[in-house]
Amino acid sequence: MNVGMLYSRIRKDEKLLLSELRDRDHDITKIDVRKQQFNIEDAPEAFDDLDIVLDRCLATSRSLYVTRFCEAYDVPVVNTPDTAEVCADKVKNSLALTREGIPTPNTDVAFTKDAAMQTIEEFGYPCVLKPVIGSWGRLMAKIDGKSAAEAILEHKATLGHYEHKVFYVQEFVEKPGRDIRVLATDGEPVAAMVRSSDHWLTNAAKGAETAEFELDDEARDLVERASDAVGGGLLGVDLMETGDSYTVHEVNHTVEFKALNDTTDIDVPGAVVDWLEAKVEAEQGQEVTA
Repeated sequence: MNVGMLYSRIRKDEKLLLSELRDRDHDITKIDVRKQQFNIEDAPEAFDDLDIVLDRCLATSRSLYVTRFCEAYDVPVVNTPDTAEVCADKVKNSLALTREGIPTPNTDVAFTKDAAMQTIEEFGYPCVLKPVIGSWGRLMAKIDGKSAAEAILEHKATLGHYEHKVFYVQEFVEKPGRDIRVLATDGEPVAAMVRSSDHWLTNAAKGAETAEFELDDEARDLVERASDAVGGGLLGVDLMETGDSYTVHEVNHTVEFKALNDTTDIDVPGAVVDWLEAKVEAEQGQEVTA
């Protein structure tokens, strides 16, 4: 198959995928989105004869637009622009999970400092303020008191971009010093790990320690349902343990997996390419039938 990879920087994750694709003798077209122009009618030459495109754009804005162009060019893309749009925005992410009855932290959204302050007071301390767009735990704040809340809200209000005028306030979940990252392909878990830290943020990008995690039936069910809720694809589903159960924190669409691959004995890039091959085979089978 001929696989196109959208990217702006080749990280370890992309190198792992490229190596796996080359080992299987697949053709690869690397597409640096920083050097492309996307016409509303005519696809760039780089898109000629591609069987599937894998979105590995680092910037969310590029991911959202380029995947939409792939759809317009009738080129299958992982993940789809609809899935990317839901996962990239924490508000849409939370709404999608709630709509399907999937447990997720209670969240309020407000559009003024006063309304956000009222929400924070109603949640009580601590609670969490997050940017609606963002990853790697950046610009997230655990709010422990009224003075901190007032200062953080003031800072956000003066940052300028409209996204900072959307105050996404979430209950603080007392997790046991760790959360769970699951890499899934259309809801089927590939591998999972726990990310542990003394800090309240347990992102691997923040230096959390990782260990392999064995999913139970409840966790597997939640991963499948969460994947379906956002449209499926190659996803990172984040869970938090809440006593004897779980809550789904969020679903990520341009998921990184290098830490997971280093943690587990499972060949993560191999499993991803297996899935891509199956998708292309199914797509081509539908074309023949049609």
